[in-house]
Amino acid sequence: MKLFKRYMLGLALLTVISTSCDTDFLELEPPNILLDDQVWNDPKLVTGVLSNYYDRLPTHTTLTGGWADFAAYDEAMWSGYSGNDGLNNIFSYSFNRWQLWDYGLIRDINLAIDKLNTISELPEAQKAQFESELRFIRAYVYFEHVKRMGGVPLITEELIYDFNGDPTYLQNPRNTEAEVYDFVISEMQDILPTIGNTGSNTRANRFTALAVISRAALYAGSLAKYNGAMGSPITLPNNEVGIDPSRADSYYSTSLQASQTIINEGGYNLYNSNPDLGENFYEAIITKNGNPEVIWAQDYLLSADKRHGFTYDNVARSAREDNLGSSAITPGLNLVEDFQYLDGSSGELKTHEADGSDYIYYDEVNEIFEGKDARLYGTVIYPGSTFRGQEIFMQAGVMVWNGSSYDRIESDGIATEYEDGGVLVAAGGPHRSIQEVSNTGFYLRKYVDNAVGASTRGIRSEVWWVRFRLGEIYLNAAEAAYELGQPEAVDYINVLRERAGFGANSLSSLTMEDIMQERRVELAFEDHVVWDYKRWRVAHEKWSGNPDNPESMIYSLYPYRVVRPGDPRDGKYIFVKSVAPRFRAPRFFQMGNYYSQISQGVIDANPKIVRNPFH
Repeated sequence: MKLFKRYMLGLALLTVISTSCDTDFLELEPPNILLDDQVWNDPKLVTGVLSNYYDRLPTHTTLTGGWADFAAYDEAMWSGYSGNDGLNNIFSYSFNRWQLWDYGLIRDINLAIDKLNTISELPEAQKAQFESELRFIRAYVYFEHVKRMGGVPLITEELIYDFNGDPTYLQNPRNTEAEVYDFVISEMQDILPTIGNTGSNTRANRFTALAVISRAALYAGSLAKYNGAMGSPITLPNNEVGIDPSRADSYYSTSLQASQTIINEGGYNLYNSNPDLGENFYEAIITKNGNPEVIWAQDYLLSADKRHGFTYDNVARSAREDNLGSSAITPGLNLVEDFQYLDGSSGELKTHEADGSDYIYYDEVNEIFEGKDARLYGTVIYPGSTFRGQEIFMQAGVMVWNGSSYDRIESDGIATEYEDGGVLVAAGGPHRSIQEVSNTGFYLRKYVDNAVGASTRGIRSEVWWVRFRLGEIYLNAAEAAYELGQPEAVDYINVLRERAGFGANSLSSLTMEDIMQERRVELAFEDHVVWDYKRWRVAHEKWSGNPDNPESMIYSLYPYRVVRPGDPRDGKYIFVKSVAPRFRAPRFFQMGNYYSQISQGVIDANPKIVRNPFH
């Protein structure tokens, strides 16, 4: 009975309070939630929304996500924690490897554009700038979709379900591959006058939009040409994949025009601040202050506590500052040998006499790399090169002369001594089996931070991820001009080669093979190789799954100290090339990998979606 009386008293009090107050407490605005009219009428809050969308942009390999896949193709392999050795044992790429279907982000952007136009009372010029930036992000998201999936549904308005039990009016079929590329290009062109952010390299501006046009139109032109040139072009009946070859030149022209505008009007310049050309190329990526080459980057700042552990995970073994640091991504000999000699000769390293009769003997381990394209130094730490002012010495063992041949002697550990008192295995390796020591004979330099403390867990790195830089734009211009038969194509290539140490006009003519090679050495570890091979339709040839195909394998270069007392060759270094010991299976790219698989869940939710070829 007492409990019942208390209940009735409480109910009576609640009734008195609710009827006597001037304001109904149920209608009070929550103090911890921002309402739409607050957000879309405050420039700082709108900028915060944009920041969120920039952070959500789809990526493949960056410094904070997916970077392990640097070791999944033909630039490098995995030398880190052995539990990740699956990257060295890819029998075939899965059909959903590059899958993307992020309509959550597209919906959020569409909703934001609607709110900006219906709720915001900001000045019209400011609204136009914000809307342009939202359209930029949306178009870029569609570009990330089309390069993976082919044509996808183009949704530019919020889809709202009316709960009538029939969702078919919300189900959109895939647009054609060409329509999605056209949308990306036209959106970028439309926002050029209004996007603002002049001079920014972390928010989109006019030249960022032109850079997207430069890349996207080049991709579309390549797909139109090279897919059409295949014996059996990859298509679907309604062109969800496959672009009419007759459109190739139009796309190439669009790409070239955008590239030329950036080069001629953007105020960007190739980074040329360090007379040491190798260090200069390295700095062209990691330098932030006053870097005239970077067009658009994802930034990290210690002051904002926004940092990443890429350097901690990939610093050269002998340069580690943290006892738990790693040396995970290690470039392969394949990539190293693609960097030519400055005399224009092929980049194969000279390990044996021309007739194969004997090794070539070197006084120092770095001598074998003398005369190479300076971009090699800026990309890869090779034996005897320096990092943070210290030599990264590498030695895999010794070669002991037995009177008629050499006995190869190695060790189960690193930083070991041979019986003659000299080094047996260097602190930096390379080593056949120890994890977190180079398995290839090389370490990564590009994007690895040379700042003190950057490879520690406590400090980490603020090196930015460069999405677009002028070096790529020169390459895009060269390729588009070449495809259009324009003679200035070679000039764009020569500008980059001259920065790398080649003489002026080092190439007098240009081939498609030259373009492929230059993109490989200029843009290594910048997330281009997969997309280039796909659009040129050569990925299935490069990564054929055949161990006899050297492009499907990852090779190593191991230095050895010669032990041959009394002989002038004693103490010199020789090198052995071989398949990297921890590398297990040749890369295998199937025809079904050109367009990624659309998940069954997507098809179940929308029966109008057709599958990609070979799935």
